Amino acid sequence: MKETVTATPVPPPAPGAERHLALDLANTALSLPGGRSTDLLATPAAVGHWLAERELAPAEAGLGETCAAQVRSLREQVRALLAAVTGGLPAPAGALDAVNDALTRAPAASLLRWDPARGLYRAAAHPLTQIAEHALAVLAADAADLLTGPDAARLTACGSTPCTRYLLRYGRRHWCSTRCGDRARAARAYARRPRPEAD
Repeated sequence: MKETVTATPVPPPAPGAERHLALDLANTALSLPGGRSTDLLATPAAVGHWLAERELAPAEAGLGETCAAQVRSLREQVRALLAAVTGGLPAPAGALDAVNDALTRAPAASLLRWDPARGLYRAAAHPLTQIAEHALAVLAADAADLLTGPDAARLTACGSTPCTRYLLRYGRRHWCSTRCGDRARAARAYARRPRPEAD
């Protein structure tokens, strides 16, 4: 069973994350050496901070757990699509449905509602719901653009175990960070060392 770590230094963004919010979102769940993991979106406050840093929500929005859970759920579906693309597998139907649902979340108009006392009326969603749905729609649109655009051919998973981040490959680089590259090179060097023969 993996231990969840909360006070872990955050690695720098993986190559391509500065261009694709969906790639940045996918990489907020980190696997670390020693079977540890950390979730950069573990709390509603962390989700709100992450969205605010990317100008997808006001800093003072105060998102609740329901909205935060929707962002984390979209992250898992985007990760499933990235894993399929980088693994040469078919896209999971559930992940496609979730991203398509998020694409259509942000309503352009006040919706028609019914209340027995008021009758028919028009009303917008709760302001926090509007913020979350707008963020989900932007992230889903970026995921769709990433997965169908010219950068899709450069998508790869980090080549350093146990890292589970994704990146856009530039040249021969297959690691999300210098730390992962150093770890992969050290593991290869260790594997090539001559082993003492048993008597």
